[in-house]
Amino acid sequence: MDVLTQMRTYATVVATGSFTAAAERLGISKALASKYVGQLEERLGVRLLHRTTRRLNVTESGQAYYLRCRQLLEDFDELEAAITRQQQAPQGHLLVSAPTNFGELHLTRLVAGYLERHPGVSVELVLADRYVNLVEEGFDLAVRIGELADSSLIARRLAPTRITAVASPDYLAAAGTPEHPRELNGHSCIIDTNLGSGDLWPFQQHGRRFSVRVAGRFRVNNALAARDMAIDGQGIALCPAFVTVDALRDGRLQTLLTDFEQGEQGIYAVYPHHRHLAAKTRSFVEYLLEQFRQPPY
Repeated sequence: MDVLTQMRTYATVVATGSFTAAAERLGISKALASKYVGQLEERLGVRLLHRTTRRLNVTESGQAYYLRCRQLLEDFDELEAAITRQQQAPQGHLLVSAPTNFGELHLTRLVAGYLERHPGVSVELVLADRYVNLVEEGFDLAVRIGELADSSLIARRLAPTRITAVASPDYLAAAGTPEHPRELNGHSCIIDTNLGSGDLWPFQQHGRRFSVRVAGRFRVNNALAARDMAIDGQGIALCPAFVTVDALRDGRLQTLLTDFEQGEQGIYAVYPHHRHLAAKTRSFVEYLLEQFRQPPY
């Protein structure tokens, strides 16, 4: 039998002065109420109540137990109410990990909107190009881009981001515009090692996948740096769309090899599996899903 139920029954019997009134308040039978109190006395090895046909008297031990028991039940009920409120209304500190470039370009602005919507939550955004261990490092959530390894984590796909070859108009005017990926070996290519493909750039046409080996004088593990070098006319870069969208829109960059698919990555919200997901985490994921339905994602 649940000790908490026994304690609650006993406290209600003392507070109401009878098993009949206590049973009615608790929504159980008088016999069951009596049984619970008897089990509590048996477990404690102490007589808590003196029962007669006419009245119910609390023993000295029973009175001392009742006072402590009532306080414990009140504390427990307050704890449950606080947790319930926390589940219903997002509050608390939210620790989020995200890739550096993506966080700088897109996530910071979205976090500002989330904070306005949920004044009871504070957010700590850690930008780093590494896979943090959410459980061991105490993170509530991570935003990750790319293929996800199998794990016990829950992953919600927020949006896709295409990978495209880009170059500046000045570079193309001087070096020419490649019409086929195999022509890239005659160009200066800017290699972002974070993409994982290195100097083997993947392409696909009519369902057939192939790779082209490229070369260049600049390698970097940062998509923004690769993009900026392309804008400066230093060569052709393979970049995720989330770093090139503004430069493509204003003409500083042009998309190349549009007849060839150059890959796509997923943007995910990843968080540990919990039976009851905290409202702060759930609301942040839902907010990101809402925001990422919009272009340019």
